[in-house]
Amino acid sequence: MDANKIQMLADILADAEKNAKPVEPLTEKFPDMTIANAYSVQLAGVKVKVASGGKIAGKKVGLTSKAMQEMLNVSEPDFGHLFADMAFREHMPVPISRFLQPKIEAELAFVMAEDVIGPGVTSADVLRATAAVVPSFEIIDSRVADWKIKIQDTIADNGSSGGFVTGSQLMPVDAVNLKYVGLVLEKNGLVLDTAAGAAIMGHPAQSVAWLANALGLMGVPLKKGEIVLSGSFTKAYPVAVGDVFNATFGGLGSVSIVFGK
Repeated sequence: MDANKIQMLADILADAEKNAKPVEPLTEKFPDMTIANAYSVQLAGVKVKVASGGKIAGKKVGLTSKAMQEMLNVSEPDFGHLFADMAFREHMPVPISRFLQPKIEAELAFVMAEDVIGPGVTSADVLRATAAVVPSFEIIDSRVADWKIKIQDTIADNGSSGGFVTGSQLMPVDAVNLKYVGLVLEKNGLVLDTAAGAAIMGHPAQSVAWLANALGLMGVPLKKGEIVLSGSFTKAYPVAVGDVFNATFGGLGSVSIVFGK
């Protein structure tokens, strides 16, 4: 796929976001698009946003669970970029109007204390390079109509990134064993789901190591101060105006999010 076509696809997705009008799956028009092509589309879109003044706040890892990988018939995660304007404050209403078809995921965010550059990064390297972890919500969104996505569609669409909220309490990475940390996810005061850190590739730090190595192959580092969303403990849930979600991570605190108009 040549550079002109890659830029054209990046522009299609950017226009869908700007005009709040989802588009048909890119893979329907371009069935020969590879995963490598899709990352090129994502990076082209990121380059345009940065050139327009966008500030990269971090990265996110998706498709970390077996169930999600099986759904899209893939065997590894994917990633996207987080921008500063995707960050929302805890306890302040998040306007649903900012999104096209949002869903919510409860995750642990890693705050990087130093640059991490792959390949060859291990989960131990990630833990040594992490300043803190913090309970978080990711708001995923798709510029592809009705979430009819293949892996190439979501990668090209910046990993279906939409927004994120982090809790107020930063915790040392060794406060608990992240493999066994439990999650209780509540919606409107009722328990919606439960899970443990092992759902994230066996350990959330393994997800971040995968990301560092995948980025390293493209010459992109994880940078000091960046936030890395390590992947959802559960499946993604749809949201509506007035919904209040709370995620409590055993030994690490909690995070809340409320959706407004």
